[in-house]
Amino acid sequence: QVQLVESGGGLVQPGGSLRLSCAASGSTFGLNSIAWYRQAPGKQREMVARVGIYGTTNYADSVKGRFTISRDAAKNTLYLQMNSLKPEDTAVYYCNLVDLRGSYWGQGTQVTVSS
Repeated sequence: QVQLVESGGGLVQPGGSLRLSCAASGSTFGLNSIAWYRQAPGKQREMVARVGIYGTTNYADSVKGRFTISRDAAKNTLYLQMNSLKPEDTAVYYCNLVDLRGSYWGQGTQVTVSS
């Protein structure tokens, strides 16, 4: 079983930066992909950024050039560096890991971008 714990959310002004972390524990089965999703009030959950099973990254168009996903295998931690934040980035951000046994979610961390 895999456990994911997100941290780093908070309140930030437009144009500011935050770095989210997702600490993974437990054992994964086979190669896995890991991603950040977000869900704003009244909206569907959407993929923000992903690191695929071979290390390739992809981003939602809305965050390209502003967000950077990275993975520290030694620390079993996933990061999301968020720069030039906008009010529309306000959401609960979730970490998701997919391996051969299933899909796992963290509890989420709130990011609020407001002046």
